[in-house]
Amino acid sequence: MTSNIKKYDPEREYFFVEGCYINELSNGGLDPDVSIAQARVTPGVTTQWHRLNGTTERYVILDGEGEVEVGDCAPKQVKKGDVVIIPPQTRQRISNTGEEDLIFLAICSPRFQEKNYIDS
Repeated sequence: MTSNIKKYDPEREYFFVEGCYINELSNGGLDPDVSIAQARVTPGVTTQWHRLNGTTERYVILDGEGEVEVGDCAPKQVKKGDVVIIPPQTRQRISNTGEEDLIFLAICSPRFQEKNYIDS
């Protein structure tokens, strides 16, 4: 691996089938151990139940407020500064319960690959 600075580009944001907007901040073969994406969920939206095959995911809440559901656990409120750790194969979804966009980092290890995304 070599050192690198990846510049943020808001134009790279796209809508993902899960129901939120994604901007891949770092996800490539040069750093296969981890990926970092910025996710944005608009007010009133709940993402689809899904799980990741062979991938641990962490949500780092940057802005907004919501409710996260992981596995069979009861829904939990999340806000700025909270971290949610989601083991591989565990179903998950997040809802924006606020009036502003819910923005969080999705940090995956190994790096996120769409082939590992499974609707639940």
